[in-house]
Amino acid sequence: MAPQKRSTSRVLLVDDCDRLLLLCGRDPRTPGARWWFTVGGGVEAGEDHRQAAVREVWEETRLTIPASRLGPVVWTRQTLYSVDGLRFDQYEEYRLGRVTAAEVARMQIDTTEARYGHRWWTVDELAGTGETVRPKMMAQLLPEVLTDGGRSCVAVHLGDFNEDTDLD
Repeated sequence: MAPQKRSTSRVLLVDDCDRLLLLCGRDPRTPGARWWFTVGGGVEAGEDHRQAAVREVWEETRLTIPASRLGPVVWTRQTLYSVDGLRFDQYEEYRLGRVTAAEVARMQIDTTEARYGHRWWTVDELAGTGETVRPKMMAQLLPEVLTDGGRSCVAVHLGDFNEDTDLD
């Protein structure tokens, strides 16, 4: 069976201390394993990627971020993966969204999305973790984005991945 095509909009939601919010879910490859991922999700019919990003931030954090506060696309990624017996071929766009301390205090993280928790990560914590974080090499990639909000970055394609066979 051919994988289902899916397009997603991901948000690098960063607080005023340059910490990145990651949600934690289960790793479909290994029972009980977890992985960390950015806020965001599927682009719905009639939406563009920026509109999907705004909606996903609302759904996952109950925070309203105007589209004008989201930066340009800084990364893209293509990945194949399986979950719950379904196979997906997913295109991902990543953009930066900065939030204030007051906004962080108002957040209400959706526990169905972040079933295994959520956490604000520094670049150093990302670099030192042994946990699975997607996309890979986030600790090496994030500092350039944080420098100027990604405005001078040329969108980087991080690569094409098969999460079912790439066990890193």
